[in-house]
Amino acid sequence: MAKISPVSIKYMIHANFRVEGALEKPDIIGAIFGQTEGLLGSELEMRELQKEGKIGRIEVEIERKDKITTGMIKVPTALDQSETTLIAAAIETIEKIGPCDSQVEVEKIEDVRGSKRDYIIERAKKLMSEIGGKTDSREISRTIKDSARTSEVKEYGDDKLPYGDLSEKEIIIVEGRADVLNLLRAGIKNVIAMNGTKLPDSIRELSEKKEITLFVDGDRGGKLIIQNVVDNARIKYITIAPDGKEVEELAGKEIFMCLRKKVPVKEFSYKGSYSKRSFEKEEKKEKHGLSDETKKKLREISEKSKGTGKSLLLNNSFEEIKSVPVRSLATTLKKMRTKASFVIIDGTATTSAIKAAEESGIQALIAKNFTTTETKIELIGF
Repeated sequence: MAKISPVSIKYMIHANFRVEGALEKPDIIGAIFGQTEGLLGSELEMRELQKEGKIGRIEVEIERKDKITTGMIKVPTALDQSETTLIAAAIETIEKIGPCDSQVEVEKIEDVRGSKRDYIIERAKKLMSEIGGKTDSREISRTIKDSARTSEVKEYGDDKLPYGDLSEKEIIIVEGRADVLNLLRAGIKNVIAMNGTKLPDSIRELSEKKEITLFVDGDRGGKLIIQNVVDNARIKYITIAPDGKEVEELAGKEIFMCLRKKVPVKEFSYKGSYSKRSFEKEEKKEKHGLSDETKKKLREISEKSKGTGKSLLLNNSFEEIKSVPVRSLATTLKKMRTKASFVIIDGTATTSAIKAAEESGIQALIAKNFTTTETKIELIGF
């Protein structure tokens, strides 16, 4: 298989794993390729991505203690931000390595270009100071202005979300820090990042006070983010980068053009995804039958279950019917006779679990992440 050039790497996925058994590195790498096969379609097939040089050599560090194997998995990618997060979420769905039960959790997704950029900028400043003779004053002025704008990035809330200025009535939500920096360079300060595909609680709370415009990349990841954010926060407008482009890549004119083309949520439709839908708060409540108070109660219960690695099945009165390991949820739902109303997962909701929940008549499913959003069940992140 082709080995990716270190120069082309954009992101590094860092994932921890725990296996109840003694295994070798080839077993773990084989499980990554085998158990993610077919999850995300042919365009994001990990074997093919590695052949094309879009995923690099997967590194595995293992440590054995008694009959337990733990360690770290590192997956370098040259994919864009949204595709990299999809690959990371797919890796978390691995439930078995060889004959042994396993748990895989993504610790972080590192932007490896960040450290290179810092070095380049600092080195360039030093080299510029050493250059004798005349210097283009306009270029220096532009550099100083850009530096002043990007230095205004601050951190918001417990999630430490990068933002510019939140004093305006209208706020623009983007995917990552690089998007925030690009908008600041264009002179747009009222912007904050989600830091991934999951909707942070601090942005959900912010949406109750501000008029929110959601600005996403022009790819499939952007579509998933739109569905997740609109279902879980109060969004007024949506705008999308040109097809195949990321917000961080856009020039200033392109950014302003996209923002001028923003569409009210109730008029938005995603080509080839779903027909025109109204996402007004009252209509959404009628569709799902869940009030804000119910969602708040479910999130409170989910907070208490963090770190347990369990799935909770609740009735309409929020009483616990059953508690099972996350990996056993799909099987349990299919076999249960007592009907549950809500499911809380301490981890990622896999496609099989979401499908089983839908077939069991579950009203809402609460989890950290979702491998798919194509379902009639209301999905709530925490």
